[in-house]
Amino acid sequence: MRNKIKFIVNPSEITAGTRGSSLGPYAIMTAARKAKSTLFGIREMEIISDQNHLLDHSDKHPFAKNIKGLVKVYETISESVYKTIQAGEFPLVLAADHGSAGGTIAGIKKAYPNKRLGVVWIDAHGDLHSPYTTPSGNMHGMPLSTVINEDNLPCKSNDVDAETSDLWNELKNMHGVAPKVLPSDLIFVGVRDTEHQEDALIERLNITNHKVETVRKDGVERILNAINAQLSACDILYISFDVDSMDPDITSYGTGTPVKNGLTPAEAQNLILGLMKSEKIVCFEIVEVNPCLDDKKNEMAEVTFGILNEVVEQFEKTK
Repeated sequence: MRNKIKFIVNPSEITAGTRGSSLGPYAIMTAARKAKSTLFGIREMEIISDQNHLLDHSDKHPFAKNIKGLVKVYETISESVYKTIQAGEFPLVLAADHGSAGGTIAGIKKAYPNKRLGVVWIDAHGDLHSPYTTPSGNMHGMPLSTVINEDNLPCKSNDVDAETSDLWNELKNMHGVAPKVLPSDLIFVGVRDTEHQEDALIERLNITNHKVETVRKDGVERILNAINAQLSACDILYISFDVDSMDPDITSYGTGTPVKNGLTPAEAQNLILGLMKSEKIVCFEIVEVNPCLDDKKNEMAEVTFGILNEVVEQFEKTK
C-alpha cells in the first residue's frame, strides 16, 4: 500500500554558485496558489532549518565551499527523511540546490540500512565531482560522489587541506554507511554538461546515461523499460529531478545552471510518472528552481508545479 505524502521543504542554497534557489520551493507554492490549487493546503508539510546565514560570511574551504554547513544540512535533511519514512509517510522533497540530495539519500539508507537502493538522477549535470577534482568548489556538483563514496583521485587537480578532507569523509560516511549507492544502481537521464573529470569517472564506473537524444529517439516507454530492467535487483528506488534537465528555451532560465537542448516538460513528466508507478519508489525530490533568475515571471516554477501536481495525483490514485 502506498504511503500518504509528506512535503519536506529544504531551503538550503549554500552549495550553489548563484543565489535565489532558497526561494524555489516557495515559488512552486506560489504557482499552486495562482492555479487555485489546494496541493499544499491539505497535505502535511515540514520546513527544515538551513545554514544559509553562512553565505553572509567568508569561507575558508575553496574546494568545498560551505562544507561545514553542508554537514549540518545533511544531518537535518537525512533525519527528516528518516523520520518521515519511519512514520509510514512518503517524503516528497522540495529542495533549493542539488547539493543536499546526498543527505536525502543518507536519510533513505538510515531508514532502510539493509535495502539495495537504486537512484534515477534526472539532470543536465553529472554532479560527480569531489573536492579533489572540482573546478569551482561549488558543492552542488558533488552530491553523487558522497553517496557512491568516490574521490576520483585518478583525476585529482586540487590539493585539499586536512579539515576539508575530514569533513568530506563525514559526508561520505554519514550514518556509518559507505557507499550508499552502487555505481551500477545509478542511472542518469538527460545529463549533457560534464567536465572531463566526471567523464572519466562515468567511463571508469560504467554509469548509465540516457541522453536527451536517446529519450527522444527511443521514446519514454523504452527508456522506462531499460531503467526498470537495470534496477530490477534494487529493493527500493529514489528519483531526483533537477529542473535544469529540461530545455531552458522551452521552459525558462529560472534555474542556477541552465543547459540548452534538454528534455521537454512533457518528456520529463511522462518519465517521472512512469517511474512513480513502481511500488519500490520511497522518495521523490525536486530541486533547483530559482525565481530570481527567471526571465518569464515564475515560468519555471509553474512548469514544475504542473509536473508535481500530476505526480501527486497519480501517486495518490494508486495508494
